Amino acid sequence: MNIALIAHDEKKEELLKFVNEYKGEFAKHQLFATGTTGLRVTELTGLSIHRFKSGPLGGDQEIGARIANQELDAVFFFRDPLTAQPHEPDVSALVRLGDVYNIPMATNIGSANILIKGIIRGDMQNA
Repeated sequence: MNIALIAHDEKKEELLKFVNEYKGEFAKHQLFATGTTGLRVTELTGLSIHRFKSGPLGGDQEIGARIANQELDAVFFFRDPLTAQPHEPDVSALVRLGDVYNIPMATNIGSANILIKGIIRGDMQNA
């Protein structure tokens, strides 16, 4: 599977902890991430990740293009709903593309736990 990892600044630590907890499962898949998030995940876990630009510099749009081209199977996007994002239009577009193309997208730890458990069980093989 092709999986994208994204986290707003205030949620990066939470995503790092989550990916580290499921490192063995994430290692089985092709990973993509926005710049800073990808760097931090690689530094912590040693996982190989294709890194795009940082979100505000176009990384969200690069991942959105992968969704539009049906090149991603799942997205873990830990969003910070309490902090204004300077690139909010890009964030909204990314989430919208996930909805348009029916890409499972976890935007918080609760939905991330459900999504990763579905991936582990193989629930997405027939999706």
